[in-house]
Parts: sequence; C-alpha cells; structure tokens
Amino acid sequence: MALPTSHQLRYWGIAAAVFLLLLWFLGDVLLPFIVGGAIAYFLDPVADRLERLGLSRAAATTVISLVALLAVVLLVLAVIPTLVNQLTALVNAAPDITRRLQGFLLERFPELADSTSTIRQTLAEIGLAIQARGAELAQGVLSSALGVISIVLFIVVVPVVAFYLLLDWDDIVAKVDGMLPLDHAPTIRRLAREIDAVLAGFVRGQVSVCLALGTFYAVALMAAGLQFGLVVGAIAGAITFIPYVGSLVGGALAIGLALFQFWGDWLQIGIIAAIFAAGQFVEGNILTPRLVGKSVGLHPVWLLFALSAFGTVFGFVGMLIAVPVAASIGVLARFGIEQYRASLLYKGTTALPPAPLDTAVATPRRRKTGSAGEGA
Repeated sequence: MALPTSHQLRYWGIAAAVFLLLLWFLGDVLLPFIVGGAIAYFLDPVADRLERLGLSRAAATTVISLVALLAVVLLVLAVIPTLVNQLTALVNAAPDITRRLQGFLLERFPELADSTSTIRQTLAEIGLAIQARGAELAQGVLSSALGVISIVLFIVVVPVVAFYLLLDWDDIVAKVDGMLPLDHAPTIRRLAREIDAVLAGFVRGQVSVCLALGTFYAVALMAAGLQFGLVVGAIAGAITFIPYVGSLVGGALAIGLALFQFWGDWLQIGIIAAIFAAGQFVEGNILTPRLVGKSVGLHPVWLLFALSAFGTVFGFVGMLIAVPVAASIGVLARFGIEQYRASLLYKGTTALPPAPLDTAVATPRRRKTGSAGEGA
C-alpha cells in the first residue's frame, strides 16, 4: 500500500532541507566534487560516442582525459599568461584612458573646464579609482573562485573526481534508477529526461557557444590590432550565455578601447564594430540554433534571478549549481502546470460529462387501451 501523499511530501521535504543544509555548511568542501561532476556530465556524450566507435568505457575515458590534460597545459602555457598581462595593463592604463576621455569632453563641452565642476572632478577620480580598485577586484574574483579551498587540492581532486565519475557514469545512473520509488518511477524518469534535455541543450550547447565566440572575438580583435583584444574576447565569450549581453558588453568595451587607440582612424574602428556584428550574426543564425536549440525553456530573466539568488545564498558554489537547479525548477513548473490544467481545479464542472438520463423517468408511460369487450 502506497504512502499517503502528505507523508511523501513530508519525507521529500526533509530530504530537500537536508540537501540545502549540507550545501550551506559543506559548500567549500563540495566545490571540487561539484565541478568534477559537471565535467563528467559534460563529457559523457563524448564517451558514449567513443564507445559506439568500438572503444571500451575505460579506453574512452582515458582518451578524453589525455586530450583534456593536453588542452589545459596548452591553455596555461599559451593563453593565461597573456590574459593576465593584458588585464593588468588594462587596469594600469585606466587613468590615461580617463584623461583622454576628459580632454575629449573638454573640447566638446568647454564649460567643463571649471576646476570646481563636479563632472570634472568625478572624471579625474574615475581613473584613479579604477586603478586602485581594479587590482583588488581581480584579486577578489580570483580568491572567490579558487581561494575557497587550497589550489593544489582543487587541481588534484577535480580531475580525479571527473575521471572516476565519467568512468562509472552509466553504472551510477542505473543504480540511481533502481532506487526510485516504484509508484512514481515512470513520472520521475520522464521528468529526468526532460531536465537532461534542457541541461544538454543549454549547458552543453551554451558552453560550446561561449568557447567558440570567445575564441573568435579574441583572435579577431588581436588580429585587428586592438591592444586588449584577448581580455575583451574572454569577457564577451564568458557572458554569452545571457543572450545579447555578451555581444553588447564586449562590443561596447571593444569599441570604447578602439576609440582611444585608433581615434581618427574610422576604418579601424569600423572593423572592430564589424567583428562583433559578425559574431552576433554567427551566434544567432548558426551556433545557437545548432548547438543550443530553440526549445530550451530558460528565459534570460529567470537565469539572472537564479544566478543572483543562489550566488547570494550559497556563494560561488551556488552560482555553479544555479543553472542546473533553474532548469530543473523550470521542468517541474511546467509539469505542475500540466497537472493543474488536467485537474478539476482548472476545468471546473464544465469538464464533467453530462449525467445520463433516467429512462424510467424520462419515458412517458403509455396509457392502456382496453378492447370493446373489456369496456362492456
């Protein structure tokens, strides 16, 4: 006999509360395991494809791990030092950029020449503030991302966790499936498939879009001669998961830097703008439709809310799980709406079938007609 619905809700509510408490208290400890699990989930389709090509699961996992290790080494040796150097140079160049902006504004608006002008004083302080706080901001971002645990521990644990989870992913999924409550297993499997489709469409697809666009922007801007092209490309690619925001922020930053670097050379400035226009066209017409799809179901506003809420409550770990949780909540919300529309609470009495007529009442009784002899 199945448990009453109220008891089931109580047990699942307790389980959810325990999970949130563990996330609250053990967030820093869980970070490498969450990152490793996300990497394994992201690479599982690649391992499945290699298995279909004839490799065993162990061989496919080993090949993926070696390729990933090679990519990380190349990234550390070739890209990260240049990125850090350009970011430092951009922070240090902020006062000079601000002075040039001030001179440009003074030429167009002579009334700002008044030394007591609030706008002039503000412009003079912007560069110094950026220089003073820019390094602290960069260090703070780095500390929030990697300082929650030892860097050495993070570097060692994450690949190991990702390797073993990727190796045993199918077995783990099968064991979890075998533990589902039998009464609700079909519904849970259906919801799990929908959640996986949303995550596969958004997380896997959008990460691929971010990497592709970030690489395109960085290479194209550096080829065009922009001094901080790698930084701008990395920023634009990193926030591309929010539609149009990556291109708008990256384009505004790149064009603003190009105005100071190539002032008067309108052709060069136009090339910088064309790079982002081309990137936006490729993203909207080629990359996003092919890699992400049109039915993901994650609205940008809902995504922003999830990132803000989970980041505020659970910190950096909360930001990592914000997208999967937002996708799961979206699927569950659509399931709840579907159940609501199929219920009498939505349909009301108008959906009830009409009651059958009682033939004994509805059919009039016939009057007996006797014979002539009986009348006599």
